[in-house]
Amino acid sequence: MLSNKTNILDFGFNPNDTEHHFLVFVKPGKKEVVIFEQFQYDPQINWSKLAYEVTGANSTAKVILPYLKWELIKEDVRVEFNRRLKNNDQKVANWKPESNYLHRLFGKELLVLAWAVEDADPGAINLAVQNWLGLKPEERWWLYTITNAATGHAIQGRGKGWRKALRFALTENPVTTNRIDMNVYNDRVSEANSLFKELDHEADLFK
Repeated sequence: MLSNKTNILDFGFNPNDTEHHFLVFVKPGKKEVVIFEQFQYDPQINWSKLAYEVTGANSTAKVILPYLKWELIKEDVRVEFNRRLKNNDQKVANWKPESNYLHRLFGKELLVLAWAVEDADPGAINLAVQNWLGLKPEERWWLYTITNAATGHAIQGRGKGWRKALRFALTENPVTTNRIDMNVYNDRVSEANSLFKELDHEADLFK
């Protein structure tokens, strides 16, 4: 279990355990939502600091979503994460303006969905959400890992490789028994099991 529950911020992030986390930043005016992978915790983070981390080669920004698309996924994501937090006696959270902190495993899962919908037609987003919900947490972690390795940059990776494949997999496959048909994933599922062995204690908490 996570240490000292009183220190947990938003969706399961405890900076006393590790500073590695994901940050969902809802920009003022609700024009865009930017998701960052952060390796240092800054309790005073704001857009003036984050803006410099969006475009460069070493950018920590992973995706930039129009607020409309964020609106179409945020409630289902909140319910999914809060269900698992509640099941493990952790406090639940709500999305708020500007900074939202996520445990790194939740951040990886959210990005799989965000990457799938960033270039999707809004009418296909509900299908993407249902397919995402049909994946196990460890499947989402694995999909994040392989996608992030080559196309994790918010701007330079957009619409390429695995990032493009996620869109097709989650928005064009029909929902059948709450699973998606993604052969390229199924062929390598065993890799996910070994990849996250070192996270067993935390992974159990966030399943």
